[in-house]
Amino acid sequence: MLKCIPLWRCNRHVESVDKRHCNLQNVPDEIFRYSRSLEELLLDANQLRDLPKPFFRLLNLRKLGLSDNEIQRLPPEVANFMQLVELDISRNDIPEIPESIKFCKALEIADFSGNPLSRLPDGFTQLRGLAHLALNDPDTLGALPKLRELWLDRNQLSSLPPELGNLRRLVCLDMSENRLEELPSELSGLLALTDLLLTHNLLEVVPDSIGSLKQLSILKVDQNRLTHLSDSIGECENLTELVLTENLLQTLPRSLGKLKKLTNLNADRNRLGSVPDELGGCASLNVLSLRDNRVAKLPAQLADATELHVLDVAGNRLQNLPFALANLNLKAMWLAENQSQPMLKFQTEDEESTGEKVLTCYLLPQQPSSSLGELALLRHLLHHNLLPPLSLPLFSSFFLGFSLFTDFLYLFLHTLCISSFLHFL
Repeated sequence: MLKCIPLWRCNRHVESVDKRHCNLQNVPDEIFRYSRSLEELLLDANQLRDLPKPFFRLLNLRKLGLSDNEIQRLPPEVANFMQLVELDISRNDIPEIPESIKFCKALEIADFSGNPLSRLPDGFTQLRGLAHLALNDPDTLGALPKLRELWLDRNQLSSLPPELGNLRRLVCLDMSENRLEELPSELSGLLALTDLLLTHNLLEVVPDSIGSLKQLSILKVDQNRLTHLSDSIGECENLTELVLTENLLQTLPRSLGKLKKLTNLNADRNRLGSVPDELGGCASLNVLSLRDNRVAKLPAQLADATELHVLDVAGNRLQNLPFALANLNLKAMWLAENQSQPMLKFQTEDEESTGEKVLTCYLLPQQPSSSLGELALLRHLLHHNLLPPLSLPLFSSFFLGFSLFTDFLYLFLHTLCISSFLHFL
């Protein structure tokens, strides 16, 4: 005699369940029916507060997404997930990771960021296969030898442990948007590092040990307080992209000319008064951006960078351009903020003081304008809470987040309060 089999019994072999953005307050009971087959479970962006005991019977899980919930505790039963490869519990209210996490031996990708973690458990260092980690607190990281990607961005970190240098296989390190004032010299131990992201910190120097990073391809140190860039940067022989925007640099090191693979150099909004002749030695340079500085003259040797296609020197103090630049196959040369076309028509004339042939056009000599550079600096100081507070809380909250005009007006009010402070920068 045939019997009707319930639909839920027919559907027990389910490998993936996606319940993201479903306003769930509890883990649906139906999920527990798939304990023998379920490998991927996505419960991100709900209102979950607790994980029930049956949840930890999903022994075949390989990927678990619980980000953007209200979970307050990760139970020790997480040790049951011995097949788990990827775990995302970011942006919850979890104060600690249980010691039993050490039994998740297959774990390769873990995101714990956005939780009020005070520390990582000692057993965490036993996760020898972990290759990608995102979290708030960098302590104990040195004992994770297989770690390849480390994301520490958007925290309030003011320092890094020297043990960071033990991560010999680390390829990508993102420490953007923190409060770092210095980097440990042990950074030189990151011999496999290709991407180093340090945007939006408080760094005044990059350590000389940066030259030990022979595999480094991308270095972003924009929006810091750099007053000096170490000559050792020229030893980073594989560097292709260097971003130094919005710092306090007055010079660039001559050793940059040794970077034969450098394709993109951006040093906008600094205090550069000159450009080193050696920059012409950057044989692969495609884009050079020096916008909003104080450069009065470009070196003729820049024409030796024969791959240069984009040159942005708007907002400087140039009187003319070297005649040799006419030999470059430029596709864009920017001399002014309001320039309508990427390329201009140049005329040749003799410079009065030297008699040398130079290039000129209707946008030369440049009219110096530092307002944009000052605005960028003030925004940077404001972001890091380095400005004295205005006694206008109503107006300041009103101005913040509006257009460039209101943004500038807000910052102008700050400028009136801190002119003496800026004088010493």
